[in-house]
Amino acid sequence: MSDYSAGMTKKVMLAGAMIHSPRVLVLDEPFESLDPVSSQVILDILETYVEHGGTVVLSSHGMALVERVCTRVAVLVEGEVLASGTVDEVRGELTLEQRFVELSGGVDDAEGLEWLHTFSD
Repeated sequence: MSDYSAGMTKKVMLAGAMIHSPRVLVLDEPFESLDPVSSQVILDILETYVEHGGTVVLSSHGMALVERVCTRVAVLVEGEVLASGTVDEVRGELTLEQRFVELSGGVDDAEGLEWLHTFSD
């Protein structure tokens, strides 16, 4: 596996996690490094898994993906749950990304990125 691409490694790891049909599947960034076709195939597999009684707990920084595929969300910042519920309940009138930024302290609280502003002035 050491010669596999990041995407292929991700697919093999997912297959290994699912082979015993666990009731709960915990996935961290499952679509990272995958091409759009592979992402859709994996999404179809996970949807079928859920339809048959499985539960998927998914961690992702991609809020558009979370909005599209999740039924319930929790926003965690530094280990603290700041909001949880259905996607609609958590996001309110905002996008989920906007709500996450709002809950996490806003863009002014982006620690470690201050130096980038010197290039945009």
